[in-house]
Amino acid sequence: MRCLSCNAALTDYEATRKSAITEEYTDLCNHCFATVSDDLLTVDREDLLTDEDDLTTEDVSDFSLYVDRDE
Repeated sequence: MRCLSCNAALTDYEATRKSAITEEYTDLCNHCFATVSDDLLTVDREDLLTDEDDLTTEDVSDFSLYVDRDE
């Protein structure tokens, strides 16, 4: 299973994350899910969490990450 946004391979934890309302799988890696996590209620299988699942999130509103520094 792959992330619908960035095409990264999903871990078991990421692949089993579902919307709490529609019960559909989100199919997003933790990095991509972080961008919508405040707006989407989910049901997670915490028993599947491993060290591989990086749940730290960067501040995606920091646009300095996307500025071309070669100008």
